[in-house]
Amino acid sequence: MARRKRHEEHGNHEAWAIPYGDLVTLLMAFFVVMYAVSVVDAGKYRVLSNSLVEAFGAQVPVEPIQIGEPSLALNLMTDDVHRSLAAIEIQSGGASSGDRQETPVLPLSPTDVAMESVLEATSEQDRNRILREIREISEEIEVAMEPLIEKGDIKIQRKPYWLELNINTNLLFSSGSATLEAAARPVLGDVARILGKREVRIHVEGHTDDLPISNTIYPSNWELSSGRAATVVNLFAQKGVDPRRMVAIGYGEFQPLASNATEAGRAQNRRVEVIVLPEVDAQSQGQDRAPERLKADYEAGLGKIQ
Repeated sequence: MARRKRHEEHGNHEAWAIPYGDLVTLLMAFFVVMYAVSVVDAGKYRVLSNSLVEAFGAQVPVEPIQIGEPSLALNLMTDDVHRSLAAIEIQSGGASSGDRQETPVLPLSPTDVAMESVLEATSEQDRNRILREIREISEEIEVAMEPLIEKGDIKIQRKPYWLELNINTNLLFSSGSATLEAAARPVLGDVARILGKREVRIHVEGHTDDLPISNTIYPSNWELSSGRAATVVNLFAQKGVDPRRMVAIGYGEFQPLASNATEAGRAQNRRVEVIVLPEVDAQSQGQDRAPERLKADYEAGLGKIQ
């Protein structure tokens, strides 16, 4: 019987391509993951960092974002502190003091000391002019904004040497936006008309609540608050207010008026404040006092509390 001849099987010489393809796929996946990890959202990282710092009991540094560059010679207040030089305070409209939650009383700020130093060098006539002008501006705004003051959307605080106009952002902007609502433009236009005919300095300050925000336009409340302040400044400029006399500042959620634990408190903290500051006449103080001497007075005031 003839033996059947066995056919010899040929080896697969391309079997190496399978593990090689798997290796290349794994390497590609590895580098994709590494690239995704390396791209950090700055806004989310800042929110996470501040949350961890607060959780461990440390103090989060508060530095406002400022748009514009104030001049020490014309600007009698810095942009990083509250105004507390107030022997007299007149508040129009809004909730009564009994309805508001108590907030810590801030110590005398460097700005207040510096402003006192500058005003001490002015003549009695110039100081009376400043008082009269602040009173006239306050009365004019109160008449023009009376319906909104009664509703509590606008509050006016008259200080001895400046004026604070507190506008709730619910009247101005939608949530998470720095685009003015159509109904807010006539209101701000009336304020600009009153301020535009006065020789005053104007600080517009944006404030938010402490609810975090993160979108493609505003990574955090810093950008949102400064964007809202800049929007108001831009509208004032369009309505005739001299842009060289204005500054836009964003404080984020770090200068609250009330507790952020309740919705009512958060609504109160979401605001835009228009600070009207007097213009000191350098001529009445002598040519040697402007602008270098005014700056020296300012720095001397800062040194009194250091």
